[in-house]
Amino acid sequence: MIFDLDGVLVDTEPWWHGVRVAWAAARGRAWTSDDSRACMGSNSRDWSEIMRQRLAVDDPAPAIERDIVAALVARYAASDVPMVPGAAAAAASIAARVPIAIASSAHPAVIAASLRAAGLADLFGVVVSSDDVPTGKPAPDVYLEAARRLGVGPGECLVVEDSRNGILAGRAAGMRVVLVPNASVPPDPGVAELADAVVGRLADLPIATLGAVA
Repeated sequence: MIFDLDGVLVDTEPWWHGVRVAWAAARGRAWTSDDSRACMGSNSRDWSEIMRQRLAVDDPAPAIERDIVAALVARYAASDVPMVPGAAAAAASIAARVPIAIASSAHPAVIAASLRAAGLADLFGVVVSSDDVPTGKPAPDVYLEAARRLGVGPGECLVVEDSRNGILAGRAAGMRVVLVPNASVPPDPGVAELADAVVGRLADLPIATLGAVA
């Protein structure tokens, strides 16, 4: 089974938004929720360029990436990470039955800081960032790489996601996809119809019937 991270295990999408709002404000710009949605699923190379263009700033995209990543890592070090309720226990229960992986759009340093702060670092033997592959979500690259590292075929994988681009990425990879809507940043209208199944929380996944599905 392959999990997205932000919005599925840790409730940190508001952190990403807040860091971007602060960065933009320091340059006399406004960053909106629609701007943040435009970045969802993109790898670091792409979302930093999206920020540069939307904010019309002179800062080069790599510098924007460094600033945002550094601010997020610092926040993880200074604050208790907000968890999706019940997610840690559910992930641990699933890990006892099937191989599990992380496939996240976040920068590798942010993923590491998040898993460490959440106490999940030892749970996932396979962790893939969209920065590790050519193209971020909704392209299938990050999910295909996670399956490769798990040593299973795409058709054997179940993806757990909370966003449109993530669901599209899982489907494009030839995997089954379950939507677990996030309360802080609900999915866009029509997203539920893109998933193979929708559950209210990770604990509602049919763990006992997963069998060999990764």
